[in-house]
Amino acid sequence: MRNAKAIEVRAAVLCAAALLLSACAVGPDYKRPEIEAPKEWRIDYPQAAEVANTKWWQQFGDPSLNQLIEEALRGNLDIQAAAARVDQFLGVLSTTRSQFFPQFGYSGEASRNRASQVGPTPLGGTNPNYSLYQASLNASWQIDLFGRVRRQSEAAQAQVYASEQGRRGVILSIVTTTATSYIVLRSLDRQLEIARGTARNYADTKDLFQLRFKGGVVSEVELAQIESQYQLALATIPSLEQQIAAQENLIAVLLGRNPGAIPRGKSIDELIPPAIPAGLPSELLERRPDILQAEQNLVAVNANIGVAKSLYFPTISITGLFGSLSTAAGDFLTGPARTWTVAADLAGPIFTFGGISGQVRTAEAAQQEAMFFYRSTILNAFRDTSDALVGSIKKREEAEAQARRVRALRDYARLARLRFDNGASSYIEVLFAENDLFSAELTAVSTQAERYAQLINVYKAVGGGWIDLSDPMAAPRKEGK
Repeated sequence: MRNAKAIEVRAAVLCAAALLLSACAVGPDYKRPEIEAPKEWRIDYPQAAEVANTKWWQQFGDPSLNQLIEEALRGNLDIQAAAARVDQFLGVLSTTRSQFFPQFGYSGEASRNRASQVGPTPLGGTNPNYSLYQASLNASWQIDLFGRVRRQSEAAQAQVYASEQGRRGVILSIVTTTATSYIVLRSLDRQLEIARGTARNYADTKDLFQLRFKGGVVSEVELAQIESQYQLALATIPSLEQQIAAQENLIAVLLGRNPGAIPRGKSIDELIPPAIPAGLPSELLERRPDILQAEQNLVAVNANIGVAKSLYFPTISITGLFGSLSTAAGDFLTGPARTWTVAADLAGPIFTFGGISGQVRTAEAAQQEAMFFYRSTILNAFRDTSDALVGSIKKREEAEAQARRVRALRDYARLARLRFDNGASSYIEVLFAENDLFSAELTAVSTQAERYAQLINVYKAVGGGWIDLSDPMAAPRKEGK
């Protein structure tokens, strides 16, 4: 019977403790806002959903590009800074969660003192000089009856998740920026090849015209025309060389190293455009890092409302101390020298004249701001994805049209020169044809690079599992985090 009663008492104590620890936390629980997502995108595209979860940059078929992205993931300073921010919030979470448990400490002191002999309680002939030794163990525990610590922990956990999504967003940005920058570099390389080749051709033509001019075959006007044409091509070369150097420096910084030369792989004409990933608009809510980060920030500020409202309620603290106090070192640890204290503390507000209500109002306004920012982030994500999908299709069509224009201008330039050689037209017709061809070739390369950049923007816009595949390649986090 005694054992049964003891079991009942123990069960009652455990139940009471469980009820105490599971008391309702004040403040609103988080509920995701309802979002009206488009049912489909504005343009149809191939259903290739699996490519969204692969290392899409490898589809370009350029080992140099793959190596640059791997180096950027390992060395980029922004990724390392983002990882450090995650560790900061993990530290805040650890500090916040520690408040769930009793805090233990110790103290010790040894002092030499002199008491007054003329005070209200004189020592009356005893030695006023004495030593004092004391040591103690202490413990304190603030019971989270109204959920203040739980809401703080909820907010801290959400901030950890938000910072982690921020880190994933940095990875997304670095990978896509590195790939785009490399594409631009290869397009500039190709434009430089065109400019140099065109300049060489114009130089040969100029030499020929100088001989013809001396022989009286062509006029000085025609010689000046070809000279102007030659100088136009030469003037393009320094500008392209400057852009190439700047682009190399940009990529070097993305890699986390000093400015310098960047290794090349395949030419821009040899690159293979990656497939377009598929996905429904609603799927962006689950894989775009910026959307997930905005939502976790909303979770955090929503929990802060509960933290602010908990200030209306009292705090209950339990403290205890056990130690020893003596004026002699010899009997410092003996029984009579022991001392202990157990106390409970209850404190709460009565009149704060708007102090707490102001904090609640601030927290609620912050929650509204975060909610509107979350909705705005989603709308911008829908827009980015729609723009990227439309752009990928239209840039492909534009690039194909530019390629056809280049082919037509090559025929035009060939026929114009043939007519000039046969005396059927002046060189001005050749000049116009070749200048148009030179400009069209440069434009076609730029359009091709823009097409690839739009495809990269699609992968950036839709997020996807490829970020998780890139994560292990990124700057390593500290162990134990």
